[in-house]
Amino acid sequence: MSQKAFQDYYPDHLSYCYGCGRLNEHGHRLQSYWDGDETVAHFTPAPYHIAIPGYVYGGLLASLIDCHGTGSAAAAAYRAEGRSMDSEPPRRFLTASLHVDFLKPTPLGPELELRGRIAEVKGRKVVVDITLSAEGEVCVKGRVVAVQVPESYVIQLLPET
Repeated sequence: MSQKAFQDYYPDHLSYCYGCGRLNEHGHRLQSYWDGDETVAHFTPAPYHIAIPGYVYGGLLASLIDCHGTGSAAAAAYRAEGRSMDSEPPRRFLTASLHVDFLKPTPLGPELELRGRIAEVKGRKVVVDITLSAEGEVCVKGRVVAVQVPESYVIQLLPET
């Protein structure tokens, strides 16, 4: 994609998440983008992301929904404020609630697609409904309630110089 991922806008000191941190060399490095009014991300599980032979581990699927949800929440907050994701102060979200429904086993092998719809933006809270599909079939549905990290907390996380 030619556009930058939501996660590419996170300040360096907030870019180490195992699921979506671009600076975590051992993580999934999930990247989320706008696709009209929806958000989208793609991920191809490795052979070791197995549950039972031929199927993806559910914990991985939940973590993908989690990280796509918080990235989508950040993008929705910027959009609701009418500002670009590279503007200050930075907005970063954490999961307050994660609900995941496993509808059918997710096959290991094909690229997975996550699609998010913003259900609510209210103050520091953003609710995102997400589907995870393999080969066009929805295997997992999730809902992420994300809350904005307070600026004072973000500042406390700044590395010492």
